[in-house]
Amino acid sequence: MSQSPPLTGLRVLEFAGLAPGPFAGLLLADWGASVLRIDRAVRGAHTNNSPPPTADLLTRHKSSITVDIKSPSGVALILSLIPNTDVLIDPFRPGVLEKAGLSPEKVLLRLNPRIIVARMTGFRRDGKYASMAGHDVNYLSVSGVLSQLGRAGQTPYPPANLLGDFGGGGLVCFLGIVMAVLQRQKTGMGQVVEANMVDGAAYLGVMPRLGRKTQMWGGERGENLLDGGCPYYDTYECERGGYMAVGALEPQFFAQLLKGLDIEAADLPGPRENRTTWPALRQLFTTRFKSKSRAEWEKIFDDTDACCTPVLTQDELENNGYDQRPIVTLKDSPSKAISEAEADTRPAHEGQGIGVEGSGWESKGLAPGVGGEEVLARWMGWKRGRQYDLVDGGLVRLKAGSKL
Repeated sequence: MSQSPPLTGLRVLEFAGLAPGPFAGLLLADWGASVLRIDRAVRGAHTNNSPPPTADLLTRHKSSITVDIKSPSGVALILSLIPNTDVLIDPFRPGVLEKAGLSPEKVLLRLNPRIIVARMTGFRRDGKYASMAGHDVNYLSVSGVLSQLGRAGQTPYPPANLLGDFGGGGLVCFLGIVMAVLQRQKTGMGQVVEANMVDGAAYLGVMPRLGRKTQMWGGERGENLLDGGCPYYDTYECERGGYMAVGALEPQFFAQLLKGLDIEAADLPGPRENRTTWPALRQLFTTRFKSKSRAEWEKIFDDTDACCTPVLTQDELENNGYDQRPIVTLKDSPSKAISEAEADTRPAHEGQGIGVEGSGWESKGLAPGVGGEEVLARWMGWKRGRQYDLVDGGLVRLKAGSKL
């Protein structure tokens, strides 16, 4: 591997927050950026009596400092870092940075016109709900996406926090940062990147939204081809538990599915395209899948084009040695590795370097203050007691020539 990850050399300040902000920071860190998390001041930070790791599990390849942003000397420390920072991730509700004296337009970009300030919110900043608290399910609900998720006749079903926090939130924020970095290469200027989970999730829902007036998505929730309404695009329980996933949409794949299930075309309740036959066809599939174990079905459908696969659990994958890999492979400049291994023996799709403890299956987290002072030394050439010091569990900026 001859090239470093593409974001190597990028310096990122990440204010500690919930899932979407840290996920954007995780992606930056995996792709080579130096990510320094700013945690709240807490007793024991930056000492040998370090507090336990925070609840944030998205800390791979990151370091931490603690700062009280309500303290003028704490804010002064952050402001001193801005001229040497490429990206700042703001996970707060609107107005928090401004109240702390860290307004992106009035302060940060004036200190460093090249800085990219990525602001991650749930609701739109200019919308009806801008000042309200919310969580993933709320952002999906007002984006229109939640109304399309769930079984027919049941309430809309939130897909954990994957579609809002991670897909429409952190991943979209990361994309905005990368685009701003590309633009800066042309103009030399940074800018504010505003991402929110409502718009992000709505954008991810572009296909079902545009398909509402077509046959594919024109039905009610849970009655369409790809949302659980179609019996040959669904999941089925097996004998003694476990599930198989069926995605046999095309005729040739459907024929392979019937062959594996030992069902003759004459046994079907009617043409599969006729939606009036779907309830009976679903019952036929349900009964047939319950007649064998998942392991038996796997033997039947493996290496076929029936589009029928086991629904594997995370525990199964971990216990059977499934290797976690970076989100995408760049053949000449892979990201940092996730799974632990020898640094010089892995292929590009596994990333580069020795990986991290846990191999993508568990995170030890990051204790406030761990590794951050080393980053300050690399970025700024700072040393505790000279340019900064520790007060009440948080780092503060020292004035020139002063000592605490």
